[in-house]
Amino acid sequence: MAIFNRLKSNREERKNIQRLESTFKLLTGYNAVFTTFNGGLYEMGLTRSCIDKIATQCSKLHPIINGNKNYNNLNILLQNKPNRLMTTQQFLYRLVTILLVENNAYIIPIFENSVTMKIIGFYPARASGSKIVKYNGTDYLVYQIDNKEYAVEYDFAGVLRRHYYKKEYLGESNSAIHSTMDLINTQEQGIKEGIKSGAMIRFLARLGVVQNPESISAEQKRLKDEQLSMENNGGILIFDSKYSDVQKVDSKPFIVDKENMDLIKNNVFDYFHMSEEILQNTASEDQWNLFYEDVIEPIAIQISQVLTNMIIKQVDIAKGLNVVLESTKLQFISNNTKLNVSQQLFDRGILSTNQVMDIWNLPHVSEDEDKRYIRKEYTEVTNLDKEVDDNEQNDGNSESNESESGESSINEDKVGGES
Repeated sequence: MAIFNRLKSNREERKNIQRLESTFKLLTGYNAVFTTFNGGLYEMGLTRSCIDKIATQCSKLHPIINGNKNYNNLNILLQNKPNRLMTTQQFLYRLVTILLVENNAYIIPIFENSVTMKIIGFYPARASGSKIVKYNGTDYLVYQIDNKEYAVEYDFAGVLRRHYYKKEYLGESNSAIHSTMDLINTQEQGIKEGIKSGAMIRFLARLGVVQNPESISAEQKRLKDEQLSMENNGGILIFDSKYSDVQKVDSKPFIVDKENMDLIKNNVFDYFHMSEEILQNTASEDQWNLFYEDVIEPIAIQISQVLTNMIIKQVDIAKGLNVVLESTKLQFISNNTKLNVSQQLFDRGILSTNQVMDIWNLPHVSEDEDKRYIRKEYTEVTNLDKEVDDNEQNDGNSESNESESGESSINEDKVGGES
């Protein structure tokens, strides 16, 4: 595929890389291999729900390059289809999911060719199975897609991390939640075994005569089929003199109580900065705003800064150009709050007409409606100086007219007096 020309090595290049890998030395002296908790973090229902909720909300972010039309092609790319397999929403969802599951994620640039190095796409790559190597003084990121290894210069890749502490290149593992994962697994197994044990031995009977094991098994089956089956819907158990004693066994399996179950759930919620209200879509406006500021916004800032350094030239960054992940589609506010925000920010020239339309999930009016206005005369911001000059000129003309009118009145008085 043409878009993977820079990322995929041809057969001969793969042979060269394999020969070179024997001479690669890691920058920090250890083999930077990423693993997850036996693949279990994404397989548990509760943890997957937390990850899905965060990734879904992050996928609503709108990437945009501020400033220069020279980046218009990349702007369109980021906002619509970063690669041939994914839309922007799918790209962000998978990228954030990888980050939360593995605490490391990569944004791989897709180049048009190795000469122009023009970026024509972005691909989210897992950190699992990847490694960082050094060759001829250059750092390389070796990563995997569909169990095939590819390499890209480390400086070209975008790197996202969580729990960034001990290692230079990597975020920490999810070992801190492993004990909670074990508890969740044990809890689920306990419930399953409890249900099974509740349906096992319900009666204990003693035969009055000694019999061989085969006869005991046959008698056990006969009693179960005749007296303990669904056909015996009368609820009465009748047995003959062969049984000297029949006792009912009350099976009381151990099930984790609600308090301990809530403790386990809260451990997961604390780890992902999640709440049950957010997970079940019952959160209030204030609760959701706190969730956005604590969870979504830091991820959005990290992705925007990583993309900025990947695709914006340093000279343009110095001029203020950057990639921003707008949150106009992340709305969990009441209509009254929307109305207040729209009115207050529009009247002060902070939001344009089209941006107000975004708040209400309405289509843009037109491209011309990206103008901004302020209250009173609702004048376009760029015309404020002109309006002020016109007003001053009008005030000056008014004073001049009043002065001339006054002088004319005086002269008339004088003429009248002389006559």
